[in-house]
Order: sequence, then C-alpha cells, then structure tokens
Amino acid sequence: MSRPKSPTLTDGELRLMRVLWDRGEGTVSDVMGSLQGPSIPAYNTVQTMLRILETKGYVRHRKAGRAFIFSPLLDRIAARRRALKTLVNRFFEGSSQLLLINLLEDEQLSEDTLVQIKQRLGEG
Repeated sequence: MSRPKSPTLTDGELRLMRVLWDRGEGTVSDVMGSLQGPSIPAYNTVQTMLRILETKGYVRHRKAGRAFIFSPLLDRIAARRRALKTLVNRFFEGSSQLLLINLLEDEQLSEDTLVQIKQRLGEG
C-alpha cells in the first residue's frame, strides 16, 4: 500500500521551493545549479519533484522554447501558513490554542521572545 500524497512540502520539495523563492523562477537546470550540499538529486528527480509541486499547487510553469520555466505560486509566508494549518489539524485537533499552549509549555523561550508574544497578543 502506497503512502498518501502529502499536501505539505517534503524536505526535498522545500529545498526546491527555497531555490525558486530566492531566484523567482527557473528551469530544471537552473534549480539544479542553485542546489547546494553533498547530495544533489538527478535531473529527472528534480523535474519530477517540480511536477509534483505543480500538482500540489505550489508552482506553475510556462514554456520557453523547449524548456519549462517554473515559478512559485505561493510565497514563503503562504507556504508556512499552509504547513502550520496542516500541523494544527493533524496533531492539535484543529486548535491553534492547543498548539500555542504546547509551545509555551515545552519550549525554552527567552524573556525577549515572551515579551514579543505578549505584545502580539495585545495587538489582537
């Protein structure tokens, strides 16, 4: 039985999205050329992953000659919000309050961070 497709970004997909967010757009070769680290996936793998990102609604492509140029449909903030919404729904019964309580209880927050949180809550 195969694993269900994730609406959020896998680690590999996030790596490609970071390239597209930084560049604005790019071909498969452009994306590959911007990847850093010890393991760079093969051309066909990057191409497949970009198509998956398109299916998930994270990128779109346009044709330029023989090449496809991919560009992000969602910016970083929208992608973070989508991932956070999935996290809240899956692990915190859809309750952002429960997530916040867990963060406050489990994380070692600095005094500055606590002040920032209090200020944000006061703005709401």
